[in-house]
Amino acid sequence: MQNQTHFASERPLDVICLGRLAVDLYARQLGSRLEDASSFAKYLGGSSANIAFGTARLGLKSAMLSRVGDEQMGCYLVQELQNEGCDTSQVKTDPSRLTGLVLLGIKDRDTFPLLFYRENCADMALCEDDIDEAFIASSKALLITGTHLSTATVNAASRKALGYARQHNVRTVLDIDYRPVLWGLTGRGNGEQRFIADDAVSAHLQSVLPLFDLIVGTEEEFLIAGGKPALIDCLNVVRRLAPQAVLVVKRGPLGCAVIADAVPADIDDAFTVQGAQVEVMNVLGAGDAFLSGFLSVWLRGGDYGHACRTANACGALVVSRHGCSVAMPTQAELDYFLGLPVPPQRPGDDATLTRLHRVTVSRPHWDNLCVFAFDHRNQFFELARQNGVPEVRLTDLKALLVQAVAQTEQANGLQGRIGILVDDRYGEDAMYAATGRGWWIGRPIELPGSNPLEFDHGRALAARLEAWPKEHIIKCLVQYHPDDEVGNRLEQEAQVKAVYQMAQISGHELLLEVIPSKKLPQGPDTVLRAMKRFYNLGIYPEWWKLESMSAEQWQEVDALLAQRDPHCRGVVLLGLNAPLGELREGFAQARDAKTCRGFMVGRTLFQEPSQRWLSGDIDDAGLIAAARHNFETLIDIWQAQRRQSQR
Repeated sequence: MQNQTHFASERPLDVICLGRLAVDLYARQLGSRLEDASSFAKYLGGSSANIAFGTARLGLKSAMLSRVGDEQMGCYLVQELQNEGCDTSQVKTDPSRLTGLVLLGIKDRDTFPLLFYRENCADMALCEDDIDEAFIASSKALLITGTHLSTATVNAASRKALGYARQHNVRTVLDIDYRPVLWGLTGRGNGEQRFIADDAVSAHLQSVLPLFDLIVGTEEEFLIAGGKPALIDCLNVVRRLAPQAVLVVKRGPLGCAVIADAVPADIDDAFTVQGAQVEVMNVLGAGDAFLSGFLSVWLRGGDYGHACRTANACGALVVSRHGCSVAMPTQAELDYFLGLPVPPQRPGDDATLTRLHRVTVSRPHWDNLCVFAFDHRNQFFELARQNGVPEVRLTDLKALLVQAVAQTEQANGLQGRIGILVDDRYGEDAMYAATGRGWWIGRPIELPGSNPLEFDHGRALAARLEAWPKEHIIKCLVQYHPDDEVGNRLEQEAQVKAVYQMAQISGHELLLEVIPSKKLPQGPDTVLRAMKRFYNLGIYPEWWKLESMSAEQWQEVDALLAQRDPHCRGVVLLGLNAPLGELREGFAQARDAKTCRGFMVGRTLFQEPSQRWLSGDIDDAGLIAAARHNFETLIDIWQAQRRQSQR
């Protein structure tokens, strides 16, 4: 079925989404009543915002038109949209209202209690003055959801935007998005109720239907739009009011139907594309994912068969996941999912699909990383013991090292290229001081010196990860040798596999540091074989941390990552307290390596200054200056080698 819609060319935006922009708090306890939920996951939410997010993730140039409060949650929503590549220039900050909030539970496959905290919230204060004609004219399409027709203020703003769209050849899209509670038709505790017939709502929707080119809704949503008991009768009402509009009926597991001209006698006679059959975790957000997928094809002129298959796949993936916006698929996920001969009934159990969802979303770009590593615990303990000072002094010491790193970043313009490795035994205050600066921050989990691998705080690692900020990266050092005694090797592998699986659940990136045991013979391919073994076990760390290698070995590592994990973030060089001369040679060997992203060096930088500070030979300023000197010297060496590589 061909898409005959004409879109304006050479517009900077593909779609502007006007409407709800709120914070979703999803209960983590599946099967629990909302009353009994004890923890929540925070996501960007609101139908329009989900679609802006989802279309941006699928490569469209999307924009959000709404309001947020002048507070932390408003900042969070804007950042989430920006991180996904969405234009937020027309997201206004409301100085007198709070950002909207929704609490959601997942009781079972059919029960999803919702509480909307939206009375006098920021996005429902969008007004006519917020609508800029030039901005509307800069897009191929304008999407409006039904909620932003439900009160006088947002209705006036929506109609003004629609008027500008009609004047400037901007295609208009209505997501009916009927929520009876947001029209004041049910009690506040019945947010999950999807349909209540109401003549006033039907009449109000019908007054605006002629302004749309594409109208999308579930069967129940077309019932409220048409105002009659039977679906076909309602579709005929919509068709009479919007004679040129394309109607898309979402039918859940049955797929979707597209009606571009006359309404058939039976919905099953319409052009229909069947949906993928998957087990449902959470239907909330599925419609937003569906429309994101549909628009990603429709706005590029693709036919309706392709648009529907993409939309159905997006909906199927999101219903199988926790959350709305964060669950939206990437194009890589869709290509894989649609290419399978039989889609998995439980997409979350497909390891490749899960990994693609993790590694193909938008992420901060890191290159030429310069990381000061002071996550050492035993070494700092020994320094304190040798100097006869209490361990509490190490907390102050590591906080000063953060200051040194911050000054290095500022003085050398290294924003986006600076990082630290820091522990939470002695470096907790330092870690908190570093968080939120935009640094690469790694935290160790291994018990120092353990072989086989043990965790520093015992086996309850998963619970500890829940308390970590998402920007923190799991660093796991394993003394792994592929020729180790079988029992020890298997134990090491099991522990690393456990870490990897916990990282998949927590959402943190994983850096795997591999240092083969020096008690066993070392060959030129020992580390490479270790890496291959982990890949064979289904372990795909975002980062590898390795000792210096020859240029030939680096070529082999480059080839391995290109073959086994092209989405790997890369490799960083460790130091092992090597003198600057050895580090310079290691940097030179890695100069042309495509996957080497930087260095993470510790004792070479902090050992001597820390010794002098703990013994009282230098003060705080002296420690910072000495640490900066060592760090910046190493950065200069690294940058000099990278410049040679670029010649």
